[in-house]
Amino acid sequence: MKKAGIVTLFGEYNFGNRLQNYAVQEILKKLNIYTETIKYIGLEDDVPIINNDIDKKRLELFKEFNKNINFANQIMYKEYEAPKNFVKDYDYIILGSDQIWNFTFDKIFSDKALGSFAPSEKIISFSASFGVDYVPQENSNLYKMLKENIQRINSISVREEAGKRIIEKLTNRKDVEVLIDPTMLLTIEEWNKVLKKPEKLKSKKFILKSFLGRVSNEIWEQLKKIAKENDCDIIDISDKNSPYYDVGPSEFLYLEKNAFLVVTDSFHSCAFSILYSTPFLVFKREDNELESMYSRIETLLNKFEMPERLFNGKINNEILKTNYEKTQEILKRERIKANKFLNKALN
Repeated sequence: MKKAGIVTLFGEYNFGNRLQNYAVQEILKKLNIYTETIKYIGLEDDVPIINNDIDKKRLELFKEFNKNINFANQIMYKEYEAPKNFVKDYDYIILGSDQIWNFTFDKIFSDKALGSFAPSEKIISFSASFGVDYVPQENSNLYKMLKENIQRINSISVREEAGKRIIEKLTNRKDVEVLIDPTMLLTIEEWNKVLKKPEKLKSKKFILKSFLGRVSNEIWEQLKKIAKENDCDIIDISDKNSPYYDVGPSEFLYLEKNAFLVVTDSFHSCAFSILYSTPFLVFKREDNELESMYSRIETLLNKFEMPERLFNGKINNEILKTNYEKTQEILKRERIKANKFLNKALN
């Protein structure tokens, strides 16, 4: 059996990050490839800050979920040379997915995220993401580093159209595939194996709020209004003061699957809403420093022909009228496309 080392973000304690990591492992397992995830982190990002019992419980649930993932024994740090065995032990080095190429993540990003430590013929990028939609300043050290290393990648795929444009501008490569996120390649039945109901959840009908950016008072008032109209509770997993902040990836899946409505600015929250055919409404982040990350959601909505899911200023019951029949047909085609890429790259 061949062996692959997965290089992805780690230590983020982010739902999408952990779930995509698990998805890549399970996808490769079905292709008869044994995987180990290489913990690639910055020295300051290994351990999150724990302020209270809610933070502690959340971390415990993330660690519990991580038991589903095979990890390499050694860690690869940004500041140090990659362990030599990472080159010789693996037949493939899989880069991605998630924002592994986001060069604005100063504490984490380095050429290791581009496979610089491995022979070119072993490197495959699988739905990798830049998370931004622009190229660094031309002829800067960062620009040169990206160009040099991206040119070395044997088989290359990204998650957003913006990523494809960045690579074409950097390298003039015309073989870049745009694939769906790996989380969408697993079926509902496969995700149900790691799904868990949150211990605190008593509500039978709820709106799931999953925001990484700021939520304005105006949006909050609209959200509370539609919750009242539909006799729903609001389950907030993004506010550290919320009792539901202490959920892990498995509990996140349950909430996504069973929500009456999902309101979010998160890419993976949108992806799982599509997968589970859950009504959702997506918001552009109001935080200026996060605005550029919208390109990944834009690609997702365009790909699945769901422009109406984007918040247009009002939250009303029209958003609850969803027909996912066409969406599921698109998902089938995208899964075929992704599997075709992998089968070719792994041969």
